[in-house]
Amino acid sequence: MTKDLTSGAPLRVIALFALPLVLGNLFQQFYSLADTIIVGRFVGVSALASVGATGSVNYLILGFASGLCSGFAIPIAQDFGARDLAALRRNVANAAWLCAGGAVVLTVGTVALTRPIMQLMQTPADIIDGACTYIGWIFAGIPFVFLYNMVSAIMRALGDSKTPLYFLILTSALNVGLDLYFILQFDMGVLGAALATDISQAVSGVAGLLYMMRRFTVLKMQPGESRPEAAVCRRLLAMGVPMGLQCSITAIGSVIMQSAVNVLGSTAVAAVTAAGKVQNLLSVPMESVGTAMATYAGQNLGASSLERVRRGTRSALGMIVAYSLAALAALRFCDVLILGLFLDTSAEPTIVAMAQEYMRMNSYFFIPLGALIVWRYVIQGLGYSTLAMMAGVAEMVARTVVAVTLVPLLGYFGAELSNPAAWVGACVFLYPAYRWTMRTLQNRMHARRLAALHKLGLEEQV
Repeated sequence: MTKDLTSGAPLRVIALFALPLVLGNLFQQFYSLADTIIVGRFVGVSALASVGATGSVNYLILGFASGLCSGFAIPIAQDFGARDLAALRRNVANAAWLCAGGAVVLTVGTVALTRPIMQLMQTPADIIDGACTYIGWIFAGIPFVFLYNMVSAIMRALGDSKTPLYFLILTSALNVGLDLYFILQFDMGVLGAALATDISQAVSGVAGLLYMMRRFTVLKMQPGESRPEAAVCRRLLAMGVPMGLQCSITAIGSVIMQSAVNVLGSTAVAAVTAAGKVQNLLSVPMESVGTAMATYAGQNLGASSLERVRRGTRSALGMIVAYSLAALAALRFCDVLILGLFLDTSAEPTIVAMAQEYMRMNSYFFIPLGALIVWRYVIQGLGYSTLAMMAGVAEMVARTVVAVTLVPLLGYFGAELSNPAAWVGACVFLYPAYRWTMRTLQNRMHARRLAALHKLGLEEQV
């Protein structure tokens, strides 16, 4: 069930590994998309705005959990590439201990602070109760978020990007069914949408764990490998915390921007919510290529093949450019059709027009978005999570500047500039960071080769 990404043509290897990730991420989007679509179509614009007002804080917390799990998987991928299976299993066991502790702390803290957080974000009075109900129950499901993301990250680190897809297909269908059942049959509104998401995430996580324990024989623990080890935990946290913080730091900028949009009223919130869901859907292939590159870079670093990392990065960027141009063209002709998933477009012409403007501005910057995703994940896969986190700082600063200066001055148009400014700012930081990372690792490998040759009494052949 494992897959070696250290051989074969990079473009083909990355594309084949990323394809199940694309499908899996699309189905994962259905968790939030189903809530948004069904709430928007069957409950109303106010309920849609309630769900949408929680989007940035949702990403702030759940993004940290997801990033933490992805970071924990990097040493696992590196050990798999180096064929050090004992170290791999110790990393898996200690990642499980860390996730259990993190889940308890985050769940208790976020559930207790739900309303103060939404008040701090200046959520409009007509939607704050619905927003607190929705996000409070989403936070209650954080343990299942940790479970699913850790299991999926481990399987991807071992080269299996297909199995998580199969569980997502099943549970996405369950999420849609439960959404319709709770909202239409029991008239539970945003509460029903949140419960459907929690239940679906729980099923996905538990099913994935049972499958992984049964089928991945390489993970069968030997005596002493499952106990907590301080050194192993430190290594995992050194990778996971910066990746989790990267997501959270990026989300802080989004929270600040959401607060600025909230001041513009619930109509603007609804428009940004609908446009943001479309954008998230269109960015799935980019994120999937990025996720593939983290595993690809990690395994090839373990195999001491940096040139192959460079070739893979160039191939991934080529895929990103081609996809970005295709997405831009498709959005020009299908924007209203896609928005129709979330809104009654004939009944809400003002919201539709505002959402179209927002999507159009963002689509012009899809190539910088895709490039930053590739560079960020490659840097993470090579073990420099702190550098990737600093790119999140660049995004946060850019969004904060826009929220504080341009939104009060330009209104809704200022909000449209938020994402482009963040993406360009991150690229300005990430490209030199990628070059520096590759050069530093190359020098280290060269120094190790020279030391090994010197120990044998040999000289390097020029």
